[in-house]
Amino acid sequence: MTEFPVAPERTALVNVDMQNCFVHGSPFSAPDGLVVLGRINRIAAACRAAGIIVVHTCQVLRPHGSNIGVLGEIAPIVKEGIINKGSQSAALHQGLVVDPQDILLEKPRFGAFHGTDLELILRCRGIDTIIVTGIATNVCCETTAREAAVRDFRVFFLSDGTTTFDIGDVSAAELKRATCATLGFLFAQVLTVDQMIRKLSVVTYIRPRGLEDVMLAARSRSLADRLELHSEPG
Repeated sequence: MTEFPVAPERTALVNVDMQNCFVHGSPFSAPDGLVVLGRINRIAAACRAAGIIVVHTCQVLRPHGSNIGVLGEIAPIVKEGIINKGSQSAALHQGLVVDPQDILLEKPRFGAFHGTDLELILRCRGIDTIIVTGIATNVCCETTAREAAVRDFRVFFLSDGTTTFDIGDVSAAELKRATCATLGFLFAQVLTVDQMIRKLSVVTYIRPRGLEDVMLAARSRSLADRLELHSEPG
């Protein structure tokens, strides 16, 4: 498995489309959208604490339909305005924690790079690594991960920080498994939210104190453990 390094100052969390219509209550909402929302709030908080910028994307179209294009033919529900800019269904879910320092990005299609200035935002900050969370695993999240990889960004894809819905007789779990297998093979390092938080905690612990201080503290703890082990009972 690919093992990417993490440098907080060169990393961004790209949280994809945690909008009302994808999180809960629409024909293509993820059944566990609210559960994953809680995990996303956790990883976003960890990222902010580590100095990593957080970007929240929304897939929205112009209300008059001028940029709907073929998408309206593929997904007729889009013609009804479900992701029209300004609609309640297209708004970010109220349970998503959005910090004043977070960046909000509107996108007209599935990937966060297509038709947006996301790459400019990231390059201007010297960012070369992104963490992907959101909905849906196999649609907008996967497209964003692939777009990032072919632009030479390192990608962390969080398997349980994304989710999806059943398609026909193919279950959400099967779709997630296939997506993560493919991305992990050629496009990203696939981790869970907890694994990513642990990875961040190690980096943010070591860097402010310096590696030598951390190693000294570890040796001291090891020595204390040995002394306690061999001490006589009082």
